Amino acid sequence: MCGIVGFSNNVSDADEVLGRMLDRIKHRGPDAEGKYIDEGIALGHRRLSIIDVSSSGDQPIFNEDGSLVIIFNGEIYNYREIREKLIEAGHKFSTNTDTEVLIHGYEEYGEKLLKMLRGMFSFVIWDKNNKELFGARDFFGIKPMYYANMNGTFMFGSEIKSFIEHPSFVKELNTNALENYLTFQYSPTSETFFKNVYKLPPAHFFRFKNGRFEAKRYWDVHFSADEKPQLEDWVNSISDTFHNSVEAHKIADVEVGSFLSSGVDSSYVAAIADVDKTFTVGFGSDEKYNEIGWAKNFSKAINKENTSKVITPDEYWNSLSMIQYHMDEPLADPSAVALYFVCNIASDKLKVVLSGEGADEIFGGYNVYSDPNGTVYDRLPRIIRRGVGKIAEKLPAKRGVNFFVRKGKYVEERFIGNAYMFRPDERKELLKIKTDAPDPCAITKPFYDNVRNKDDVTKMQYLDLHMWMAGDILLKADKMSMANSLELRVPFLDKEVMALAEKIPTKYRVTHDKGTDETKYITKYAMRLAAKKDTPEQTAKTAAKKKLGFPVPIRVWLKEDKYYDLVKSYFESESSRKFFNTAPLLRLLDDHRSGKADNSRKIWTVFIFLIWYKVYFENNGKY
Repeated sequence: MCGIVGFSNNVSDADEVLGRMLDRIKHRGPDAEGKYIDEGIALGHRRLSIIDVSSSGDQPIFNEDGSLVIIFNGEIYNYREIREKLIEAGHKFSTNTDTEVLIHGYEEYGEKLLKMLRGMFSFVIWDKNNKELFGARDFFGIKPMYYANMNGTFMFGSEIKSFIEHPSFVKELNTNALENYLTFQYSPTSETFFKNVYKLPPAHFFRFKNGRFEAKRYWDVHFSADEKPQLEDWVNSISDTFHNSVEAHKIADVEVGSFLSSGVDSSYVAAIADVDKTFTVGFGSDEKYNEIGWAKNFSKAINKENTSKVITPDEYWNSLSMIQYHMDEPLADPSAVALYFVCNIASDKLKVVLSGEGADEIFGGYNVYSDPNGTVYDRLPRIIRRGVGKIAEKLPAKRGVNFFVRKGKYVEERFIGNAYMFRPDERKELLKIKTDAPDPCAITKPFYDNVRNKDDVTKMQYLDLHMWMAGDILLKADKMSMANSLELRVPFLDKEVMALAEKIPTKYRVTHDKGTDETKYITKYAMRLAAKKDTPEQTAKTAAKKKLGFPVPIRVWLKEDKYYDLVKSYFESESSRKFFNTAPLLRLLDDHRSGKADNSRKIWTVFIFLIWYKVYFENNGKY
C-alpha cells in the first residue's frame, strides 16, 4: 500500500516539484520515497512496506531492459501464481514483489492482465519507447486514481492535494459538484470538487499519449440468478469462497489485524481470519452509539486481543478540519471520523487490517433493500400506488405522507443510494449560486439502464456497487486508513466473492422472516447463515443483529449549545454567504434544535462542505 504521483514533464525543476508533491502524501508511505524522471514523464512513489519489505521492493520498478517503469498502490493477492506463469514465459525477476509481477504481466499480456488480477490496485506504467502512459484502477474502486490535464500538463496521483504543488495546477471550485453533493453527501460523478480534476472510475484503465487521454471499462458486475441450487448449497459456497478470500487477503510480510464492530460483517472476518488483534471505537456509554462491549465479548470468545477507544465529543469535533484535509473532497458521512480513530489505534500496533466493507452491497445487506416488498401496501397494483402517491405529494409534509409518496414511485425515481439529503428543489432554494448540475436521476440513469430488466433489490444493489460504495464507503476507507499509514484490506470485495454473489437469487439475499411480523425482512440472508455455520457460538447474536453501521450521535450533539453555536458560526460566515442563502440554513438548524424535525444529516452535509472549503480554499490546503 502506497501513494503515487506523476506528471508529463514540461518543467525545468521536475525533481523539486515532484518532491513537493510526494511530501503532500508522505502519510501514504512513510517507509521510502522513489522517483523517476525523463524528458517525457516524472513519476513519484511513497512506500508503505508490506510485501518484500527490503529495499529491493522500493519503487519505481523496471522491466528487464528498462523500457517500462511502474509505480503502484495496492496489493495483488494472486501475484505468486501469475509470477510462475511469467517465469515460464521467460521473464526475469529481480524482486519478490507483486509490483514487479504487474510490469512483467503488462509486458506479456497488455491490458488483458487486468482481468487476471485479484486484489486492489491503482498503478501507472510508462512506456519509454512509445512515450505512452498506461494506468488502471481496481474492480471496485478500493484504491483511488485522480487526474487532470491543465496548461499543457497531465498530472495524476492517489490524492488531489498533491496537485496543488504543481505550477500548472489551477485551483477552482467545481460548483456542479457542490450541488450534486448536497443531494448525495459525496461527489457522485467522475468530476471532483476541483474544476477539471477527475476520478478514474473503478474497473477502468486509461492510455495517455501525445496529449490525448482515453479511458475504457474492463470489467463489470453481471447479476444473473441461478435458481437451481438450494439455500444450503449457497451457504456452503459462500463459506468456501469467503474463507479462500480471507486467506488470500492475509498475504503479507508483516502482521495483519482486523477491525471489529457488533455487526456480522466484521465479526465474520475477524472470526475466520485467525488474526491476533482486533480494534473497535465507540461513543459514550449508550449501546446505541457504542459497540465496544459487543466487540470485547466477541474477541474474548474467539481468543483475540481487542484494543478499543471511546471517542469524546471534543476529539470528534476538533478533528474535522484534519479529516476533510485527508479526504480531498468533502464527505458528509459522520462515520468517517470514527473510521479515522479506529485506524489510528490500529496503526500503533501494526500495518495491515482486514475490514468488512462491501458485504452489504454484494450480498444485499442494507435495510433499505427490504423496502420494495416490505409491506402489504406493495402488493397493490402499481397504478393505484402511483395515483395515491401523486395525491400525497400535494399534501403538507406530515408523518406518514412520505410513505405514500415513496411507494408511488418506481425505484429509479426514489432511490439514488443510501443517502438522500436535499431534493433538487431544496438545494435550489439553499444555493445562492447558479450551476449546471444535473438532476439526481440523470446521474443514476446509466446504471439503472444496465439492469433495467432486473428486480428492484438487484437494481438498488447494482447502483450502490457503482456509486455509493466507491463514492462514500471506499473513499473514506482509503483516505482514513492511509492518513494513519495503515493498509486496509476488504476481503468481501474480491472478484471471486462477487462472481458467486452475482448468481445468488434475490430471495436468498433479502428474505421475509415468515416466523414473525409480516413486515420483517432479513437482509444478507444467505451470508448470515454462512457466518453462523462457520462460527456458530460466536456469531449467533451478531448474525441476527440489526445493522448499525458506524453510529455517531450527531443529532444529539447538534442540540447542545457548544456545537450548535459552532455550526451556526459557520452558517453565518462570509464563505457560507458566497454559496448559500443564510435564512434556510439557520431554519434547518433551529428546527432541529427545537425538535420540530431531525435535520442532522442535512445540517452536517452543509457544515462539512464549509469546513472542507476553509481548508482548501481559504487555508490553501492546510488545516
